[in-house]
Amino acid sequence: MIKRILIVFVGLLITINMSAQEFLCSVTIQSQKVEGIDKTIFVDMRTSIIEFMNNRKWTSYNFKIEERIECTLLFTIERVDGSDDFTADLNIVLQRPIYKTDYQSPVINMIDKDIHFKYVPYQPMEFADNSYMNNLTSILGYYAYLMLALDFDTYSLYGGDVFYDKAKDVVNSAQSANEEGWQAFEGPKNRAQFVEGLTNASYKPLRMFLYEYHLRGLDGMSEDVEGSRTSIGKSLRHFKTINDKRPGLYPMQIFVETKRDEIINIFKEAMPAEKNAMIEIMKDVDPANSNLYEAVNRGR
Repeated sequence: MIKRILIVFVGLLITINMSAQEFLCSVTIQSQKVEGIDKTIFVDMRTSIIEFMNNRKWTSYNFKIEERIECTLLFTIERVDGSDDFTADLNIVLQRPIYKTDYQSPVINMIDKDIHFKYVPYQPMEFADNSYMNNLTSILGYYAYLMLALDFDTYSLYGGDVFYDKAKDVVNSAQSANEEGWQAFEGPKNRAQFVEGLTNASYKPLRMFLYEYHLRGLDGMSEDVEGSRTSIGKSLRHFKTINDKRPGLYPMQIFVETKRDEIINIFKEAMPAEKNAMIEIMKDVDPANSNLYEAVNRGR
């Protein structure tokens, strides 16, 4: 009996050690622009945000350590009012590992300029999906669910549904807050508009792009470069579909900006017909950078 209990206990320890939370999130706080404040507050702020993102259980899934979602949050503090009122820009970078390679593909690389929050050292970081408690944890919770949704979408078609819903719950709970970034009517580029653009049925091709580009395209590159590049080329057609329907849609702009260099590098060695097809699509959806796509045909 004692031996059986010991075996169960050891098995439980192994299971615990092999499981992990969802995120491997690195956090940087840049505070060079502000003076006259004790900079140790930013050390504590960084620690609190890291613990909030990496130690909280965001889903019902059991992630293995090697399956953790890698992301970076870079806060650039623009202003501090008093001792606890912060205004900042937030750069969010989400990466995805590519099958059988060491390459990390960027899924989103975006900047949120509507970051305003209060922070007091050593106070608990309280958060609930359906209840607005403070702006910092709501922003972090929103981007945690958004990154989960995007990551899951790259592995299965519309796999991120439940997490987009949770991100929308955070947006809805923040509607009563007097903070920027949560109201759809504020403009075309805010948190409400971003998640709306990804969940609106009219723009589903964007999420089809995430799946086809990553799972059917990049994940096969180590074994079948030509076939995978063809799949990636086909996935770019979803950009054109969305651009014809809604030019300048915020999420698509972010995907194009994030993927631009990667797409160009993928097609440098493509056959002329594939190069030309890519160039035609990308010049249409990203006209300001037409010269970068055209350079692919010039071997640059």
